[in-house]
Amino acid sequence: MVDAERANAALIGRLDRHGKLLWSLPKGHIEDGETTEQTAVREVKEETGISAHVLRPLGTIDYWFVAERRRVHKTVHHFLLEAIGGELSDEDVEVTEVAWVPIAELEAKLAYADERTLVRKARALFAAQDADLPEGASE
Repeated sequence: MVDAERANAALIGRLDRHGKLLWSLPKGHIEDGETTEQTAVREVKEETGISAHVLRPLGTIDYWFVAERRRVHKTVHHFLLEAIGGELSDEDVEVTEVAWVPIAELEAKLAYADERTLVRKARALFAAQDADLPEGASE
């Protein structure tokens, strides 16, 4: 079980076209033969240096962006993951900064509303998990 009081999320920071640092959840494209879960684990490792495993699905986000003067549609499958190793690193060329952020501070840090919605869902899952524990029980 995840200890919601001590839980953190690894975020990535990227500069927008105006030079402003925008914080978001790690994400990327699905490679041939990968499941969405495998993609999530790979992208987290590539973008943050953290090895993790999937605990459960969290939600899907669809959005559009412009790249090289054309509109691109992207669907991102998000999962609740648990870190199992690695060290936080911003070595990925697409990432400017990485940071561990306490779950309680995520909504204030994340740049995108749809990701803040996922954080609220994750916090609700943690709260439900805590509610299912017998009084005085620990993990």
